[in-house]
Amino acid sequence: MPNRKKSIDEWNGEAIAPGESRDVKFAVSESYSGMIVQIPLHIRRAIEPGPVVFMTAALHGDEINGTGAIRNLLHDEEMQLTRGSVIMVPVLNLPAFERHSRYLPDRRDLNRSFPGSSTGSLASRMARAIFEEIIGRCDYGIDLHTAAVRRTNYPNVRADLSDPEVRKLAEAFGSEIILDGKGPEGALRREACTAGCPTIIMEGGEVWKVEPSIVDAATRGIKNVLRALGMLDGEPERPHYQILCDHTKWIRADRGGFLQFHIGPGDIVEKDQPLATNATLLGGERTVLTSPFDGIVVGMTTLPAVSPGEPICHLAELPEGVKPEALLKRRNKDEVWEEKTMEDLATNILVVDPEEVAEETESDPPSE
Repeated sequence: MPNRKKSIDEWNGEAIAPGESRDVKFAVSESYSGMIVQIPLHIRRAIEPGPVVFMTAALHGDEINGTGAIRNLLHDEEMQLTRGSVIMVPVLNLPAFERHSRYLPDRRDLNRSFPGSSTGSLASRMARAIFEEIIGRCDYGIDLHTAAVRRTNYPNVRADLSDPEVRKLAEAFGSEIILDGKGPEGALRREACTAGCPTIIMEGGEVWKVEPSIVDAATRGIKNVLRALGMLDGEPERPHYQILCDHTKWIRADRGGFLQFHIGPGDIVEKDQPLATNATLLGGERTVLTSPFDGIVVGMTTLPAVSPGEPICHLAELPEGVKPEALLKRRNKDEVWEEKTMEDLATNILVVDPEEVAEETESDPPSE
């Protein structure tokens, strides 16, 4: 187990004994008016010693699906720890959250500012305080995210699978898709791993929303990790299959226009399968964007109006030897979480069969 730099036994000089739970406030900055900015968080300890795990949400202030998940866990009767401790932070970036913004008031991205500096910018100082007081007390971490504005993500875990401890967390979480990578420089999960606190992130859903299927996926995944670490009773819930992907690609519009989507979040696609038809507002000059490889749709735009170069669909390439038809058969087994999530996320996107679009094209009157 990684070594913690700080103890979970106290916060702000107040003792937190084994078996206790406590709400605390953590000062990270000051507002323009000089008021102290304090992050509310919850510490829960079992009587038996064990790992300390942080779970954070809204590191980007508009990504609040994770906030809904952590709030659910705070009142979940199953969250009776058998050993160890958890630090639960529903909103990590409070200044951005209060502005319904991804970024801090200084326009910086807090998730590119770790491990931070006590003498740097606002973002850097906040990052340093969070890194010392939260990550510095923990052995493992789970950070919850959503897609950026005007996009949605199918639930997936992102992790540096070259680290055995990180890989253990990622596989235990129980997501159907795991994307392998260290993450960008300055990101919380990358810098936490470098500091000896194995950390994963989950991506799912859209900004400014608390989506039931994403909340369910996040709460189930967190409890799976805690069970795998021996901190909760019971066995982790496993998906029918798990795909480890090390290559993704954003498919981008080659021309401006209005899209008709042929896929939704979570769809399994074959190479050369149509993804979207791009047309003018009157339905002319159509082009079809296709998949460059066999893959899974892990993210996509929710805005059908595009200009050249704008991202449309984020594909994770299937590993060698994994065939789309085989995955589809496994996904069709019984009732699976993935199907419900796909249905929920697709309610925000109009998906049209490409053959129907072709028929419309043939019947279109010639343009003048």
